[in-house]
Amino acid sequence: MLISSAEAFVSTRSEDMRGKKILVTGGSGFLGASLVCRLVRSGARVRVLDNLSRGRRHRLAEVEKSIEFFEGDIRDAALVRKAAGGVDSLCHLAYINGTRFFYSRPEEVLDVGIRGMMNVIDAAMEAKVPELILASSSEVYQQPAVVPTDETVPLIVPDPLNPRYSYGGGKILTELIGLNYGRKYFDRVVVFRPHNVYGPEMGWEHVIPEFISRLKHLPASHTETDFPIQGDGRQTRSFIFVEDFTDGLMLLLEKGEHLNIYHIGTEEEVMISSLASEIAAQMKIQIRIVPGPAAPGGTNRRCPDIAKIRKLGFVPRYSLKLGLAPVVSWYTANEKPEEA
Repeated sequence: MLISSAEAFVSTRSEDMRGKKILVTGGSGFLGASLVCRLVRSGARVRVLDNLSRGRRHRLAEVEKSIEFFEGDIRDAALVRKAAGGVDSLCHLAYINGTRFFYSRPEEVLDVGIRGMMNVIDAAMEAKVPELILASSSEVYQQPAVVPTDETVPLIVPDPLNPRYSYGGGKILTELIGLNYGRKYFDRVVVFRPHNVYGPEMGWEHVIPEFISRLKHLPASHTETDFPIQGDGRQTRSFIFVEDFTDGLMLLLEKGEHLNIYHIGTEEEVMISSLASEIAAQMKIQIRIVPGPAAPGGTNRRCPDIAKIRKLGFVPRYSLKLGLAPVVSWYTANEKPEEA
């Protein structure tokens, strides 16, 4: 069951990583930093590789004295080899995320994705790293044929001419590389597909921070204010709070099976119009949803079936309403940097 109040949340995860040496690529990003902090608290010895293009070192402030930090690009093969030396596990999260980048920088999205993945594979094989934990994405499904969607539903790139699929297509390729090299060169390869992870300081290129930013800059009004959105608002997604996501990923580090794929998400499917209304309600703003043109290549419905990871003991603890509270608070108090 999803809990309904912040006071009710108490983390019960107790994964023990004492002494395990783990490299996290993209480890100062939103997801990576959450993982790194949790790993350090669990007793692991952690290395981080990140070029800080979108990552932020202050996300690691609480553990900075306990980690090794390799600053540089995942496309730098020599650096990746150096960072991978002597580790027991390699968690590969480095990638370019953010929908606007899929459209504006598709060649870079693919370059980081594919060249970076091959550097990780080559470095891990050279260093004889036994374990690879690989981040994929819900974007590999595009418009899934079955909802809720389990891990066996086919992956597709419906239109190679649409730059949006640079991201989802790249993720499909990284899965293929990881799983097929894993058959021969690794003791364990586990792929995880996150479904819309959100939390404070998650970046600015996502629907939740975009809505909050737009809402807080609306002129003051005691009546309903028009709020335009992409599409008709009936498009659905499921969202998972970052603490729940990290619980799930830690569980996969402990129990995920070799050559297996797992969703990390929730089954709380919500319409985008309802998401906007809930954020507005938490900000005490009255809005009237105004439908607009849908984004080219957008998805009408997406929600994961999480039965597979539930069998390992995963239980999401945050409802969307509960998880949005600290996110709304953070984005209300902070302004988007000019370079973001």
